[in-house]
Amino acid sequence: MKIWNAQKTTLAERLADGRRYASGKTIEVVDLPNFLEAVIRPADRVCLEGDNQKQADVLAAALADVDPAKIHDLHMVQSGVVLPEHLDVFEKGIARRLDYSYSGPQAARVARLLFGGKIELGAVHTYLELFARYFVDLTPNVALIAAVCADRDGNLYTGPNTEDTPTVVEATTFKSGIVVAQVAEIVDRLPRVDIPGDQVHFVVEAKKPFYVEPLFTRDPAAITEAQVLTAMLAIKGLYAPYGIRRLNHGIGFSTAAIELLLPTYGEKLGLKGSVCTHWALNPHPALIPAIESGWVEQIHSFGSEVGMDDYIRARSDIYFTGPDGSLRSNRAFCQVAGLYACDMFIGSTLQIDLQGNSSTVTTSRVAGFGGAPNMGSDARGRRHPSAPWLQAGKEADPDGPPPLRRGRKLVVQIGETFGDKNIPLFVEKLDALTLAEKLNLELAPLMIYADDVTHIVTEEGIANLLLCRDKDEREQAIRSVAGYTDVGRGRDEKMVRRLRERGVIRRPEDLGIDPLDADRSLLAARSIKDLVRWSGGLYAPPSKFRNW
Repeated sequence: MKIWNAQKTTLAERLADGRRYASGKTIEVVDLPNFLEAVIRPADRVCLEGDNQKQADVLAAALADVDPAKIHDLHMVQSGVVLPEHLDVFEKGIARRLDYSYSGPQAARVARLLFGGKIELGAVHTYLELFARYFVDLTPNVALIAAVCADRDGNLYTGPNTEDTPTVVEATTFKSGIVVAQVAEIVDRLPRVDIPGDQVHFVVEAKKPFYVEPLFTRDPAAITEAQVLTAMLAIKGLYAPYGIRRLNHGIGFSTAAIELLLPTYGEKLGLKGSVCTHWALNPHPALIPAIESGWVEQIHSFGSEVGMDDYIRARSDIYFTGPDGSLRSNRAFCQVAGLYACDMFIGSTLQIDLQGNSSTVTTSRVAGFGGAPNMGSDARGRRHPSAPWLQAGKEADPDGPPPLRRGRKLVVQIGETFGDKNIPLFVEKLDALTLAEKLNLELAPLMIYADDVTHIVTEEGIANLLLCRDKDEREQAIRSVAGYTDVGRGRDEKMVRRLRERGVIRRPEDLGIDPLDADRSLLAARSIKDLVRWSGGLYAPPSKFRNW
């Protein structure tokens, strides 16, 4: 006879085992390893909340401290592999299989453990892809999450860094999984209820805030004149002619330079009000001058940023905030906004090949790619028109009937031809392919596929890949902006000249830009201290960014 409530029966057993270490819903930190051994089973799928920025660090340390003889072969399903403890569980044999999205700080160690056979890789996902699988075939048995505070009933206040929490909890608790929340303190009354207590089974009072990484802070002092030039090219060569109002910026100094040029160079071009008004974007400090200058109308965020809380509270017309005044971020919703509601994504990468595929993976670092493949992909389910989307679609398919012609999101890769340590951006073969061969992967971990990339911007100019009519034109357009790299030196000068005449390639001089004018004096803020001044003292940067 079929049993239809086996999962709920198992949940009840786990809850009973866990309550041996609880007072009501509360677990003491000292009891965490024993508690986790009671509620987790070998081979469970465990979502340990490691987000882009927010980390359930106390729970991560406790999980790494369980007895591998009791808890082993776990399948970890989490957005970010960021803390050392996230990988300690694999070295100790507590976990075996991993599905994740991003691993920036631990990228080199991830590679070593993959090659050493300590990690069995499921896949490197985009955020939305991983979230989707939580509801299909990677549903967590146990979710270990983080919040700011809780009350005695388990209601949670997540504050500005809500990030992945609602998605993880929804998938877990409504499929008879256990949700355990780490909080800094238990209070009598919450500023607002972000996660209802009936979805949370246990709460750990860590007596300290969870770890948050200031991932989106870029010091303007580190922006180079080459990055100022690429920013000028992007603003005049892409933002202006397409009229980009709804967009997402990736992480990096190149996009920070664009944000800091809006109140100066963008103002000079007369673009205020016609570009960069609506954003899917974390609270980038580099955008403060543009906000204060009246460029920005609205921003929805994936997560928050360290030091931006007071500024966000004071600019509630710009950000999505709760009745308590703090930011309400949500990674899943913002990823959807970036995928479907934005007309452009522009971001950096580590490698671009001759077809335009881009990757942040090298043979020694498996960093993942987070949300970039969602932001940087053409949403084929989109049906609402906008001027930039229609214009890009016309460039890609000039002969198609307009009522049936699919528009295109602008997906732009921006960078310098030679990056850190003089490593070339352009390569004949991506390291991601070499990695796939070494690990016998069925799919190489590419960040953005070539057929999604519409433009490449370097200090050499802009390559409009939408206007390329065959693979040879596409290759030469890419070579044309690759500078003096091996890829760039292999260009066909005659074909490049023809492509330039057609506007496929646009050099700085074609746009009326003198590279000598690309000076740091154009930046609206040239230091973190300048950003604090622009904010009226509301921005409180992390100590590591303070030099005054």
